[in-house]
Amino acid sequence: MEEQNKPPKKILVVDDNLDSRELVIKILKNKGLQLVEAVDGEDAIKKVAAEMPDLILMDISLPKIDGHEVTRRLKSDQAFAAIPVIALTAHAMKGDREKALAAGCEGYITKPINVHELYDRIKPFLD
Repeated sequence: MEEQNKPPKKILVVDDNLDSRELVIKILKNKGLQLVEAVDGEDAIKKVAAEMPDLILMDISLPKIDGHEVTRRLKSDQAFAAIPVIALTAHAMKGDREKALAAGCEGYITKPINVHELYDRIKPFLD
């Protein structure tokens, strides 16, 4: 009964690729989540401050400020440090996962995303 009274979890989807953003939003909206979009690193920092999301899905290759640097900046600010950041990226070479985790990401999901697994992969970070 209490579940229904809780506001939906808010997720910030940071990706400069419109198709990628729309796919993630379509998948997660069906799970009753509230979604906010950012199109580059600067936009992401502004949206985090304005929206205080429960989770951030962070592309790494972003215009203006890359995802690693955005994550480092957020994690170094007490106001945002507790927000989980999951790298959602096409960077799948050896060492890329380690770089994302070293920047402060709590999780790492490679693109192309598996539409059937995405929600299950991020759900532990929302509980």
